Amino acid sequence: MWVLLLTFLIYGLGLVLTAVGSRLSGRCTTWCCALCGLPMWVVGGTVVPFCLALPQLMLAFLAAGMSVTSLAVGTALAGSVANLGLALAVCLLNPRRRPSVDRQEFCRKCLLLLAACGVLMVFVRDGTLSYTGTGLLMFLFVVFVMTSIVYQHHYSYAEGSEIVTTAAAPSGLQDAGPDAYGYTAHTMAFPVMNIVNALKNLTGVIAGLALLAFGAQALVYSAATLANVTGTIQALWAATLISFGFCLPLLADALDHPFGSVWKRFATRCRYFPPQTLPMQLLNSAILNLTLALPISSLMYRRRLPFGSQFRHYDLPVCVAIALILLLPPLLRRRLYRWQGAACLALYLLYVAAALLAPLAGA
Repeated sequence: MWVLLLTFLIYGLGLVLTAVGSRLSGRCTTWCCALCGLPMWVVGGTVVPFCLALPQLMLAFLAAGMSVTSLAVGTALAGSVANLGLALAVCLLNPRRRPSVDRQEFCRKCLLLLAACGVLMVFVRDGTLSYTGTGLLMFLFVVFVMTSIVYQHHYSYAEGSEIVTTAAAPSGLQDAGPDAYGYTAHTMAFPVMNIVNALKNLTGVIAGLALLAFGAQALVYSAATLANVTGTIQALWAATLISFGFCLPLLADALDHPFGSVWKRFATRCRYFPPQTLPMQLLNSAILNLTLALPISSLMYRRRLPFGSQFRHYDLPVCVAIALILLLPPLLRRRLYRWQGAACLALYLLYVAAALLAPLAGA
C-alpha cells in the first residue's frame, strides 16, 4: 500500500512540475524569440504549438530513450485524443465562451491530422512503426510548420479570415482592424527589453526545461511502477492518468481557470498564446504529438518502434473519428456546433472506458 501511495505522490509531483515547467519555458522562450527579432507570426507558427505539446514531447523522448516504448507511443496518441476529445470538447461546450477558428486553417489542420492517422494505420499493421512511416510523419511535420507560418503571417497582418464560430449565423469573411488579430499588446504583455529581463527570461527557459525534464521523469517512473505493481499494461496509464494530467492545465484554460487563483495568476502571467486561439492550438498540439513525438521516439529507440494492439484498435480509430467530427461541419456548413463538443467528449469517455475495462495485449 505504501508503494502505491508513494507512487501517486510522485505522479502528482510530476504533473505539477511538467505544468509549471512547460508554461514557464514556453513564456520565456516566446519572449526570447521576440528579443532576438523574430516576427511574432513566425513565433506563433513554430514556437507556440511546440511549447503547448512540450510535456508530451519530453515524456515521449525520455520514455523512448529508456526503451519504455509503450509509454512513449501511448503518451503521444492518448495525448492527442485527450487534447481533442476532452479539452477541445469542453471548449466547444463551455457556455461562457464562443469558440472561433479560421475555417480554412482549421480544415487544413484537420486534414493534416487525418493524414498523420492514415500514415500510422498503413505503416503499423505489423505491430511496429516502419522507417517509411517515420519519414512520412516527419514530412507531415514540415508541412505543418510551413502552413502554420503562412497562416500566422496572414493572421497577424489581418489579411482577411473566414472566421467560423458556434453562433447561429456564420460570420463570413472578416476584415477587422489589426487589434483583432495577432499577438498584440492586448494578449502578449512583453516586459521591457533590457539586459536584466533578457537574463531573467533565459534563466526561465533553462529552469522551465529542467522542471519539465524532472516532471516527465517522475511520470515515467510512476506509470511504470503502477503497471508493475497492479499487473496492468503501461498503455492503460498513458491513456488515463498521464494524458488526463497533461490535459488539466488546458481544461483550466478552456473553462476560464476555475481551478484556483494561484494557477490562474501564474497561467495569465506566463501566457504565450492569445486565449481566443485555444481551439486551434489544441488541434496543433494533437498534430505535433503524432508528427513529432512519434518520430522522435522512433529515432531515440533506434529500432522499429513497437506499436501495440491497443494503440492500433483504440487510439487511432478514436483520433480519426474525432478529426472527422471536427472537420465536416466547418467544411460543409461553414460553422461550428456545440454538439461537436458533446460528440467528441462521448468518444473520449468511450475510449477511456474501453482502455480501463477491455485493455488489449501488446501495449
